[in-house]
Amino acid sequence: IVIGMFYDEHRPPHFHVRYAEHEAVIRIEDLMVAEGSLPPRAVRLVADWAEAHRDELMKNWQAVEGRGSISKIAPLE
Repeated sequence: IVIGMFYDEHRPPHFHVRYAEHEAVIRIEDLMVAEGSLPPRAVRLVADWAEAHRDELMKNWQAVEGRGSISKIAPLE
């Protein structure tokens, strides 16, 4: 599973997930899939990881919006 954020993004705050041939956009606020799709198991893993790192995700989102540097977040285990 690959998770990322990109500069020049649109609101609401979100991150991108790639898993095999699947791609999705996950909203940080409620950890719901906003675009695309993932297998149910991948959604659960990503949501559990994102719940544990929501503050870090929001700080990185704010950095992206302000063109600042983002910080690495502990990987999905």
